[in-house]
Amino acid sequence: MADLILVTCVKAKRSTPAAAKDLYTSPLFTKQRAYAERQQAPWFILSAEYGLVGPDEWLAPYERYLPDTPRSYRAAWGSWVVERLALLAGPLAGKTIEVHAGSTYVDAIHDQLLAKGATITLPLAGLGVGQRLSWYASAVGVEATRMDGVSTSVAATAPQPSIAEFLADPSGALAPAAFLAQGSDDLKVPGLYSWWVDEEGAGDLSAGLGIPLTAGLIYAGLAGATRWPSGRRSTNTLWSRIAGMHLGGRHEFSTFRRTLGAILAHAADSPEIDETALTEWMSTHLVVVTAPYPDPDDLGRLEEQVLDTLDPPLNLRGRPTSPIRARLTELRRPHR
Repeated sequence: MADLILVTCVKAKRSTPAAAKDLYTSPLFTKQRAYAERQQAPWFILSAEYGLVGPDEWLAPYERYLPDTPRSYRAAWGSWVVERLALLAGPLAGKTIEVHAGSTYVDAIHDQLLAKGATITLPLAGLGVGQRLSWYASAVGVEATRMDGVSTSVAATAPQPSIAEFLADPSGALAPAAFLAQGSDDLKVPGLYSWWVDEEGAGDLSAGLGIPLTAGLIYAGLAGATRWPSGRRSTNTLWSRIAGMHLGGRHEFSTFRRTLGAILAHAADSPEIDETALTEWMSTHLVVVTAPYPDPDDLGRLEEQVLDTLDPPLNLRGRPTSPIRARLTELRRPHR
């Protein structure tokens, strides 16, 4: 088990000052934070602008990106980070430091950490962004990687939550505006997602259904799964499904959007789905959790397991009959 954990900063941030753990908003950072908070070790953030920061330190937004800085800056930055780590965490000799960051950040600090007598483990070395997201989101163990001069002992990774457990946890959920603001860089990959509704939105849906629906998880789905039995690969990604179809499309191209639109149209006593009003409603009352998954061939099977475990009330295909699903089937029929 690591004695200290360091995670990287990311580009997507809030537009106003916040505690460091809340300033960064990308799925990668959200999952890094969730992982670090589950470990029994102090954790810190590697900020290209502020050096080493604690999760509760208050920071203003910034745009600095370490790979764009001169070599002299990175050298000074690395020394600054390591000295501050020793100041905050005590002597580093004999401590195992687990680093979750790209090569530029690691290269800037590893010599100084070794000089302090620390051991470095890199659980995600060599993985791309999509693979890193999958590592955090699934119960995959990844061995630490040896660097020159670093102990060859392999650190055992802490148990990770299953995909279903991850999708059932709203702590890392993003509202549509925040989801769109973070950009597509980390989400042009296959994966699963879950949608959640607030209390007011649940009231709106209850009125349309004529059946009580509680706030919480209401729908889950996938993007990018291989189509069987043909074996055709899908070009869909989490970004194209959520940003393009759910939030930016029309109900004809989104099962989830048609479901919500049919319920709200009935509540408004309207024969048609108002696309603009539907998007505004979703932006106000919903949040989404995303879980990238690198194996599109296995994604369909995984979705079945997730739906069997979570049983979201607004999922229809392959789900057991319920009063809500029976009513929903009836409401959707005019909007096919």
